[in-house]
Amino acid sequence: MAYLYNIFQIHQQSPKTKARTGTLNLVHGTVHTPAFMSIGTLGTVKTLTNKELKTTGAQILLSNTYHLWLKPGIKVLKQFGGLHQFNSWDGPILTDSGGFQMFSLRKNNISNEEGILFTIPESGDRIFFSPEQSMQIQTVINSDISLVLDYLPVEETNYKLNEQAIERTFRWSKRSKKEWIKLHQGKWIGSQGYDKSGKQNILFGITQGARFLDLRQRSAEMILELDFPGYSIGGMAMGPEPEESRWNQVDIQTSILETYKPKHLLGVGTPTDLVRFVGYGIDLFDCVYPTRNARHGTLFFELDDNTYTTERILQKKFETDVNPINPNSNFAELRQYSKSYLRHLFKTRETLGYRLATMHNLEFYHNLTAKIRQKINTGKFDEWWQKYKFQKNN
Repeated sequence: MAYLYNIFQIHQQSPKTKARTGTLNLVHGTVHTPAFMSIGTLGTVKTLTNKELKTTGAQILLSNTYHLWLKPGIKVLKQFGGLHQFNSWDGPILTDSGGFQMFSLRKNNISNEEGILFTIPESGDRIFFSPEQSMQIQTVINSDISLVLDYLPVEETNYKLNEQAIERTFRWSKRSKKEWIKLHQGKWIGSQGYDKSGKQNILFGITQGARFLDLRQRSAEMILELDFPGYSIGGMAMGPEPEESRWNQVDIQTSILETYKPKHLLGVGTPTDLVRFVGYGIDLFDCVYPTRNARHGTLFFELDDNTYTTERILQKKFETDVNPINPNSNFAELRQYSKSYLRHLFKTRETLGYRLATMHNLEFYHNLTAKIRQKINTGKFDEWWQKYKFQKNN
C-alpha cells in the first residue's frame, strides 16, 4: 500500500510516562493534542457562539448521534449537507455513537443483539437504533471522527454482564466497520494510512470492561484485531471508583492498543483527571464537567502551577468583590466584569451569567491542555504531573 497520509503524528514523547504531544489531521482541520473536546450535544455548546467557542481555545467539538437523530433530524441535516453547514462550525467534529444513551436513558429502552429500542418519553414513539443505523446517521452528520456503536450494561459492578458487554461491543464494532466501509465506498484507513490523495472521515473503535482489569485487557485485544485508526476508551464515567483503579484500567488498555494511534477517553473529567490520564497515554478528552458546573455557578481558578480550585460565585464573599472574573482572559467581558456583577447575574438568573461562566470554565480547560502540551514539549511533564492537584477552599 502506498503510504501518503497519516492522521496522527507524535511530536514529543515523555521519557518516563506515556504522555505525548501530537497533531491529529482531520478533514476540517488539525487538532494539537492532548486536547479537550467541548460538548455540543445538539451541535452547540450551550449559550456560546462559534466565535466565542474558538476564543476559549476549542479546537474540536463533540456532538451526539442519537440526539441529533431526534433533533433536528436526518432530513434537515441532509438538506444542509451535514452538521458543519447546519451549525456553521468550521473545525473538526467528533460524534459519539449513541451507545451511552443506552445507559443514561436506560429506563426508556430495551436492547438485544440487533440493537436498541428506544421509547421517546414526549411522544411515546418507539424507534430502533442499530450499529448500521448509527453509521448511517454519522455519515449524514459528516463528522470528522465517528465512533462505533458500543454496548453498555446497566450494572457496572456485575462481572458477567460486563463480560457479555465487551463481547457484544466487539460484534457491534465489526458490524459498524462493515457498514462504514460500505457507506464510504470501500475507503478505509488501517494501520499505515491509505493510498488515496487527500483526507477522509474516520471511524474509532471503542474498548470497555468496567472496573475489571481482565475484561479491560480482553476488550482491548479484541478491538485491536479490527485495526481502527484510533480508539475511544469507554465506561470510565459511570460511577465512583478509587482513582488508582481508574488509572489502571486506562493503563492496561493503552499498553495494548497501538502506540502510534490516537486514544480518546470518553466522558472524563476533572482537571486532575486530564493531567493524570495524559500520563497514561490519552490524547483526547470530553466531559460536561466544565460547562455543567458553569451553569450552576461553579468556576475553576488556577492558584499556582501545581494547583487549582473551584469557587461558587453565589457565595456571600463575592457580593462586593470588585476584582475581574479573569484579568488574563482572552475575553474582554471576563477582564471587565467583576465577580460581584457575575454573582448578581446568577442571583437574578440572567442568561449572561451562564454565558460568562461557560466562557471562563472552557477557557480554563483549554488553557490547561495547552499547559500540558507545553510541559511535555519542554520535558517538564514527568516531574510535574503527579504534583498537580485540587485544593479545596476554606
